[in-house]
Amino acid sequence: MTIPEQPTIILFDGVCNLCSGVVKFLIVRDPQARFRFAALQSPAAHAACAKVGHELPVAATPGTIVVIEQGRALERSDAALAIARNMPFPWPMLGVFCVMPRGFRDAMYGFVASNRYRWFGRAEACMVPTPELRSRFLG
Repeated sequence: MTIPEQPTIILFDGVCNLCSGVVKFLIVRDPQARFRFAALQSPAAHAACAKVGHELPVAATPGTIVVIEQGRALERSDAALAIARNMPFPWPMLGVFCVMPRGFRDAMYGFVASNRYRWFGRAEACMVPTPELRSRFLG
Protein backbone atom coordinates (compact mmCIF):
# COMPACT_ATOMS: atom_id res chain seq x y z
CA MET A 1 0.00 0.00 0.00
CA THR A 2 1.36 3.41 -0.92
CA ILE A 3 0.97 6.43 1.31
CA PRO A 4 -0.72 9.29 -0.55
CA GLU A 5 1.52 12.23 -1.22
CA GLN A 6 0.75 15.35 0.81
CA PRO A 7 -0.55 18.20 -1.31
CA THR A 8 1.51 21.33 -1.72
CA ILE A 9 -0.31 24.19 0.02
CA ILE A 10 -0.16 27.63 -1.58
CA LEU A 11 -1.10 30.61 0.57
CA PHE A 12 -1.74 33.73 -1.48
CA ASP A 13 -2.97 37.30 -1.02
CA GLY A 14 -6.69 36.77 -1.49
CA VAL A 15 -7.45 40.35 -2.58
CA CYS A 16 -4.60 40.64 -5.10
CA ASN A 17 -5.78 40.26 -8.69
CA LEU A 18 -2.36 39.00 -9.79
CA CYS A 19 -2.32 36.37 -7.04
CA SER A 20 -5.88 35.22 -7.77
CA GLY A 21 -4.99 35.01 -11.46
CA VAL A 22 -1.97 32.85 -10.67
CA VAL A 23 -4.18 30.53 -8.59
CA LYS A 24 -6.59 30.15 -11.52
CA PHE A 25 -3.62 29.51 -13.85
CA LEU A 26 -2.30 26.80 -11.51
CA ILE A 27 -5.67 25.08 -11.11
CA VAL A 28 -6.03 24.68 -14.89
CA ARG A 29 -2.53 23.17 -15.11
CA ASP A 30 -2.94 20.88 -12.09
CA PRO A 31 -5.50 18.24 -13.10
CA GLN A 32 -4.13 15.83 -10.47
CA ALA A 33 -5.00 18.37 -7.74
CA ARG A 34 -1.57 18.36 -6.10
CA PHE A 35 -2.02 21.98 -5.01
CA ARG A 36 -4.33 23.23 -2.27
CA PHE A 37 -4.96 26.94 -1.75
CA ALA A 38 -5.91 29.42 0.95
CA ALA A 39 -5.90 33.18 1.21
CA LEU A 40 -3.20 34.47 3.55
CA GLN A 41 -5.93 36.44 5.30
CA SER A 42 -7.88 33.28 6.23
CA PRO A 43 -7.91 31.26 9.45
CA ALA A 44 -7.06 28.20 7.31
CA ALA A 45 -3.76 29.82 6.27
CA HIS A 46 -2.86 30.57 9.88
CA ALA A 47 -3.68 26.98 10.88
CA ALA A 48 -1.60 25.54 8.01
CA CYS A 49 1.37 27.68 9.01
CA ALA A 50 1.00 26.81 12.69
CA LYS A 51 1.25 23.10 11.80
CA VAL A 52 4.77 23.66 10.45
CA GLY A 53 5.81 26.30 13.00
CA HIS A 54 5.71 29.23 10.59
CA GLU A 55 4.37 32.69 11.39
CA LEU A 56 2.51 34.59 8.71
CA PRO A 57 3.36 38.23 8.01
CA VAL A 58 1.34 40.50 10.30
CA ALA A 59 0.98 43.29 7.75
CA ALA A 60 -2.55 43.98 6.55
CA THR A 61 -1.40 43.50 2.96
CA PRO A 62 0.96 40.52 2.87
CA GLY A 63 3.76 40.95 0.36
CA THR A 64 4.66 37.31 -0.02
CA ILE A 65 3.37 33.98 -1.13
CA VAL A 66 3.85 31.02 1.19
CA VAL A 67 4.22 27.43 0.03
CA ILE A 68 3.99 24.61 2.53
CA GLU A 69 5.43 21.30 1.40
CA GLN A 70 7.12 18.40 3.12
CA GLY A 71 6.57 19.94 6.54
CA ARG A 72 8.24 23.27 5.82
CA ALA A 73 7.19 26.74 4.73
CA LEU A 74 8.84 28.62 1.87
CA GLU A 75 8.35 32.30 1.07
CA ARG A 76 8.99 34.74 -1.78
CA SER A 77 11.17 33.43 -4.61
CA ASP A 78 11.74 30.06 -2.92
CA ALA A 79 7.95 29.59 -2.85
CA ALA A 80 7.58 30.59 -6.50
CA LEU A 81 10.30 28.16 -7.55
CA ALA A 82 8.70 25.37 -5.49
CA ILE A 83 5.44 25.94 -7.34
CA ALA A 84 7.22 25.77 -10.71
CA ARG A 85 9.02 22.60 -9.65
CA ASN A 86 5.67 20.91 -8.92
CA MET A 87 4.07 21.84 -12.24
CA PRO A 88 4.15 19.93 -15.52
CA PHE A 89 6.75 20.63 -18.21
CA PRO A 90 8.00 23.24 -19.14
CA TRP A 91 7.50 25.07 -15.82
CA PRO A 92 10.08 23.10 -13.78
CA MET A 93 12.72 24.56 -16.12
CA LEU A 94 12.35 27.80 -14.13
CA GLY A 95 14.39 25.98 -11.49
CA VAL A 96 17.45 27.30 -13.31
CA PHE A 97 16.88 30.51 -11.30
CA CYS A 98 17.90 28.61 -8.14
CA VAL A 99 21.51 29.30 -9.12
CA MET A 100 20.92 33.02 -8.54
CA PRO A 101 21.55 34.26 -5.01
CA ARG A 102 18.37 34.26 -2.93
CA GLY A 103 18.83 37.94 -2.09
CA PHE A 104 18.74 38.85 -5.77
CA ARG A 105 15.75 36.58 -6.48
CA ASP A 106 13.87 37.98 -3.48
CA ALA A 107 14.63 41.55 -4.56
CA MET A 108 13.07 40.82 -7.97
CA TYR A 109 10.12 39.16 -6.24
CA GLY A 110 9.78 42.16 -3.92
CA PHE A 111 9.70 44.58 -6.83
CA VAL A 112 6.74 42.77 -8.38
CA ALA A 113 5.04 42.28 -4.99
CA SER A 114 5.30 45.96 -4.10
CA ASN A 115 3.76 47.01 -7.43
CA ARG A 116 1.14 44.27 -7.89
CA TYR A 117 -1.86 46.33 -6.76
CA ARG A 118 -0.85 49.22 -8.98
CA TRP A 119 -0.29 47.00 -12.03
CA PHE A 120 -3.08 44.42 -11.60
CA GLY A 121 -5.50 45.95 -9.12
CA ARG A 122 -7.02 44.82 -5.89
CA ALA A 123 -10.36 43.16 -5.16
CA GLU A 124 -12.68 44.29 -2.39
CA ALA A 125 -12.86 40.77 -0.94
CA CYS A 126 -10.93 37.53 -1.14
CA MET A 127 -11.46 35.23 -4.10
CA VAL A 128 -14.36 32.80 -3.56
CA PRO A 129 -13.91 29.45 -5.31
CA THR A 130 -16.68 28.00 -7.41
CA PRO A 131 -18.47 24.94 -5.97
CA GLU A 132 -16.52 22.72 -8.41
CA LEU A 133 -13.20 24.04 -7.06
CA ARG A 134 -14.14 24.25 -3.37
CA SER A 135 -12.30 20.99 -2.55
CA ARG A 136 -9.04 22.57 -3.76
CA PHE A 137 -9.21 25.27 -1.06
CA LEU A 138 -8.47 24.88 2.64
CA GLY A 139 -10.99 25.95 5.15
